[in-house]
Amino acid sequence: MNSYIEKVKAMNKNCEAPPLAHVHNYGCQLNVTDGEKLKGLLLRMGYGFTEIPEEADIVIFNTCAVRENAEERVFGNLGFLKQYKEKNKEMIICVSGCMTEQSSVVEKIKASYKYVDIVFGTNAFEKFPQFVYEIKNGRKHLYDNSGPGSTIPEGIDQVRSSSFKASVPIMYGCNNFCTYCIVPYVRGRERSRAPEDVVAEVKELVSQGYKEIMLLGQNVNSYGNDLDGSIDFPELLRMINAVDGEFIIRFMSSHPKDAGKKLIDAIIDCEKVGNFLHLPVQSGNDAVLERMNRRYTSEQYLGIINYARSKDKDFTFSSDILIGFPNETEEEFADTLRIVEKVRYSNIYSFIYSKREGTRAARIEDAVSYEEKQKRMQRLLELQRNITTEDYKKYTGRTLTVLAEAVGKGGEGTLTGKSSEFIIVNFAGDSSLIGQFVKVKITGARNWAVDGELVR
Repeated sequence: MNSYIEKVKAMNKNCEAPPLAHVHNYGCQLNVTDGEKLKGLLLRMGYGFTEIPEEADIVIFNTCAVRENAEERVFGNLGFLKQYKEKNKEMIICVSGCMTEQSSVVEKIKASYKYVDIVFGTNAFEKFPQFVYEIKNGRKHLYDNSGPGSTIPEGIDQVRSSSFKASVPIMYGCNNFCTYCIVPYVRGRERSRAPEDVVAEVKELVSQGYKEIMLLGQNVNSYGNDLDGSIDFPELLRMINAVDGEFIIRFMSSHPKDAGKKLIDAIIDCEKVGNFLHLPVQSGNDAVLERMNRRYTSEQYLGIINYARSKDKDFTFSSDILIGFPNETEEEFADTLRIVEKVRYSNIYSFIYSKREGTRAARIEDAVSYEEKQKRMQRLLELQRNITTEDYKKYTGRTLTVLAEAVGKGGEGTLTGKSSEFIIVNFAGDSSLIGQFVKVKITGARNWAVDGELVR
């Protein structure tokens, strides 16, 4: 890899102006991290960066395959690039990520987007400099078909998008095979990073001043299952919590079948881990959960919630909810509303089912109309808005620790950030506070956030 990096760098030095790269990430936080690694490689090859694709000498669309509309956006944006490729024949266009692990997508690119130069998958970082070198040396097209692989990319520098928030993948792949999900097919089997590599990366980030460390994995609770049982995720949390420095630890995503008392105990015991858990329920109906192959019941799910709140009554949860799984009945959907009412999430991420070819659910004939699914979505969102508005009132008068993240919607002089409970907090403050922990006294609640005053 290094030899190709140097070769491309030498070629770029001969350009009249420093070449520019544009990297656009679609989908999950893990994709964003992959994009940061691609930027790290591009920087070493002598590229600068631009947010304007038509200015770029190399464009990378780092794609997501979880929902159909994400794929449609990629193809739409690829079509938009054609005019710029015609004006700049030297422009290199790349498509990477989860979409490219589907043979149907690659064949569509070959047939309809022949101006795309490089197509590569989710585990081809070390090959990327070679791909660029070969295209710059006259190769017409390069389609990598090595698959998601079984290795873990280590030692690749990242160009991070934030100076105080950093994502750290702890594992890759998924073994769960939920019937609606394409991820195991495009990301491969579960592969855990060595704990010493994870801890070393966190130590380095904290030494550089990062204040939020987001641990990533398709299912972080499966961490260590492939490491001979020598460590599991709660133990890794405790190791990271022991790292010196002022920072908060967050993580996603958790699968309820692997979450239990040991995880909750670790969250509560570790002072750097917020008392918050994103725990996707997907459905509140046991028959639907079985058809989804989720491998837990609503009772088991609620058992995790109840245990956490027996330890800390203010322990907060968010969730993913999938509306309109094939042939979901009104009665089954009503069970989802009931579990939302019981748990009282601080936030939910809700989606209408998107058919993914290659999954088991894609073979099911669905008798429920999309219009009905949209109506159910609106009912769910209205319920959640009411819950959030009511529950957030309990924070009024309390003082929360908040990581100031950005200028607020009110413009200069306002800030927004998240508390350790992962609640959005809006308050007045100078932009010099961005990237710092501050104390905020809560003065009011909305249906998506709370408002407060900076404690001086």
